[in-house]
Amino acid sequence: MKKQRFCYLVRLQYLGFRFNGWQEQPKLKTVVGMLNKTFTFLYPNAPFKILGAGRTDAKVSSLAGAFELFVENPILDLDFFLIEFNKNLPSDIRLLSIEPVDSNFNIIKSSKTKEYHYFFSFGCKNHPFSAPFITNYLDELDLGLMKQGAAMFAGTHDFSVYTASLKPNTITMRKVDSCAIVANDILTANFFPEKSYVLKIIGNGFMRYQIRMIMGALVQLGKHELTLELIKESLVTGATHKLNTIAPGSGLMLNQLHFNK
Repeated sequence: MKKQRFCYLVRLQYLGFRFNGWQEQPKLKTVVGMLNKTFTFLYPNAPFKILGAGRTDAKVSSLAGAFELFVENPILDLDFFLIEFNKNLPSDIRLLSIEPVDSNFNIIKSSKTKEYHYFFSFGCKNHPFSAPFITNYLDELDLGLMKQGAAMFAGTHDFSVYTASLKPNTITMRKVDSCAIVANDILTANFFPEKSYVLKIIGNGFMRYQIRMIMGALVQLGKHELTLELIKESLVTGATHKLNTIAPGSGLMLNQLHFNK
């Protein structure tokens, strides 16, 4: 007889700088590895499973992460669960909320919208304390040209060029709802550079490295190593462009995650 399972949607935040991404990996510190370790410590004899809404890369942070928690026994006091879990997590991971969901909910297949932010600065060396949050380019960049390039990624395009290790049957036609570079007034600190910027990109789903490779292409554009015409050509099915710049993970942050009813 199949055992009954109880399902919960958990929201969380984490600073990714000292983690090797979300997915558990042998002998490496990962976000889900730390969550699994904490649950096992608090409930040593309770079977459970954690399934994330997506996999972030090494050093990538999240203000709006989520995972589905499966357990065989119901969590009777959700507030107490949050308090105890947070008490035993490291300071760079925080659970925000937990709510029961029914068996029809699927955190992977459920339609969702994600908004990512990529923070960067350029032209001079940053304070070292900025490293977990902002990617620093020492070259001068043509910001106006980069803004024009960013707008070209909005819409439905073939992003085959903008992913690594493309697997068979991967859906490469993706819709980007919006993509723009604006001045950073989101993250601030007294050790941040005087001027910094953020690439804001919104869509239903992104392939591995897609946003970091978009950012990498925009940096090449800002250095005048690429042209707007080449960016346009790279978004067409059958494009053979080889983009060799993947922006560092530490500048990328999942800012919002919405499940579409």
